Amino acid sequence: MKNIIIKDLGLINYQKCWDLQEKIHKSIIDIKRENKKKNKKKNTKNYLLLCEHPHVFTLGKNGKQNHLLANEKILKSINASFYKINRGGDITYHGPGQLVGYPIFDLDNFFTDIGLFLRTLEEIIIQTLKDFNVQGERSDGETGVWINGVPKRKICAMGIRASRWVTMHGFALNANTNLDYFNHIVPCGIKNKEVTSIYRETKQNVNFDYLKEKIINNFSSIFNSKIEYEEGNLVSLLR
Repeated sequence: MKNIIIKDLGLINYQKCWDLQEKIHKSIIDIKRENKKKNKKKNTKNYLLLCEHPHVFTLGKNGKQNHLLANEKILKSINASFYKINRGGDITYHGPGQLVGYPIFDLDNFFTDIGLFLRTLEEIIIQTLKDFNVQGERSDGETGVWINGVPKRKICAMGIRASRWVTMHGFALNANTNLDYFNHIVPCGIKNKEVTSIYRETKQNVNFDYLKEKIINNFSSIFNSKIEYEEGNLVSLLR
């Protein structure tokens, strides 16, 4: 059975968290390169970072700049920042009340199939939503988790990057999110569909500790992995 190491970062600046992801991602790839070069079999670790971000819009490498509808003046007025990043997907919003998860996994420990990895992340979110009496679904040809209706409503966005089968970036699940911020973008580059949250669907505030507990439990069961909590190595990488 493989292990997944959990780190709850709380509310953290996007750039700081991105830097941490890059460091962990590189450390795993370095081990794989060393294993191949010297014919070693050192095990690689799998991390799940959980956090919230201050208001920020991020644009994936294949996204369109004009899907950001706010100029610099507006961004400043709503206390939001903007980053072009190296994940797949288009533009999305992160902010308080949204649970963001960054699985930095060596897929050689599980399965080497990016499509299956994304479908597995979707399944984790779908199963988690059931605990809040929300019926999440997939949408043909579109990544993420949706609520069926007219129009469809996206509740969880996803976008990843993978190199040497090591993943980074991940998912953003709207829990108590201020959805007004999505008015400043074309979410994920998809028009004529709405964005929603657990709060909007249930009219109940989400207990974040309970939500994270359910996410972690579903990662454990669906990836058939043991959960660990590790402080030292990640704290040192944050410096």
